[in-house]
Amino acid sequence: MLIALGLVGIYVVFVWLVFFRFRLLKFNIVWGVVGFWVGVHMLLIFIVALRFYQPFTIDAHVIRPTIQLIPRLPQPTLLTEVLVEGNQPVKAGDILYQFDTTLYALKVTEDTANLVEAKQNALILDADVDLATDALAEATANQTYAQEQVDRFTDLVPKGGARQETLDQWNAQLGAAKAQVAEAEANIQKAKLARDAKIDGVNAQVVSAEAQLKKAQYYLEQTTLRAPEDGMIVNQQARPGLVVGDRRIGALAVLIADDNPYVLASFYQEHLKFVEPGQEAEVALDIYPGQIFKAKVDTVWWGTGMGQIKPSGSVPIFRFPKLQGRIAVQISIDDPALKRLPAGAHGAVAIYTGGGKDFAPLRRINMRLYSWANFLFPLDFL
Repeated sequence: MLIALGLVGIYVVFVWLVFFRFRLLKFNIVWGVVGFWVGVHMLLIFIVALRFYQPFTIDAHVIRPTIQLIPRLPQPTLLTEVLVEGNQPVKAGDILYQFDTTLYALKVTEDTANLVEAKQNALILDADVDLATDALAEATANQTYAQEQVDRFTDLVPKGGARQETLDQWNAQLGAAKAQVAEAEANIQKAKLARDAKIDGVNAQVVSAEAQLKKAQYYLEQTTLRAPEDGMIVNQQARPGLVVGDRRIGALAVLIADDNPYVLASFYQEHLKFVEPGQEAEVALDIYPGQIFKAKVDTVWWGTGMGQIKPSGSVPIFRFPKLQGRIAVQISIDDPALKRLPAGAHGAVAIYTGGGKDFAPLRRINMRLYSWANFLFPLDFL
């Protein structure tokens, strides 16, 4: 900056010597315009240095994470109690809304009974295997006896010791006995498959019943809507008697979180040439006139909506001239006062990149002038 000031000073002295001290040239309108034009362009050194090494913007706002408070209920449910007011601070876990629990409590009871029944059915499956095993033993014994009788009468009939009809009867009983054995073996296989249908060693029907019960318990818990984290409730319009759930899309209110607030400032693209995360920054917020907050660059959002083309069946249309987009820079402030700031609070931001350090005092003066001007502007005498 000293070089720039020196050049400007030399130029002023040169003009004074040529036109006023030694009167080498006669000062007139033409020379006045030329001298002014050259002088203004010399002052551009300060503007260029400030823009690139200490970029500045008045388009900065406090950003806070927000959570839409939407009931997670599967069917229309009556809102019975509203335990929070708008613009009220809440702590994580505070009860905000209470919904009718009748249907959900009955569903928990029903699914509890289904679980008990499923566990009993699992025990019955073990008994079914034992019963099928006994039936197979009985069928096998009948087959063995029928086979013995067929063998006996097969020897007696040719000798005249028995009638052919008796042999035919035993052959028929042997076929029936074999069919009973095959059926008993199939029943054993079926009973074992039903008994061994398990997930991690637990019967599948029991697992399904447990899942249904947990689902019912989850929705019963959701009839009490709690604050997910510390914050401030805004836009609270719900009243007892409101029906929610099923296909309701709108939220009951919005929770503005206390944690992780930051300042988002937008800059012209060319001003971010030397901006990097971690660089020093200053923030002047309109809500605190005369106060400067120390900050640092957290990250640069390298993207704007102009850089996105959404998938569609239409060919993009480009029209010129196209206005340049601004790039957002996320600024973090390490100050407890930020906890009290409302989302959307406006201010100005200056970033000090480390280059052109001699020009930094000019930007610091600029920031403080902006902050102190907030005591007067906007002018409102009403």
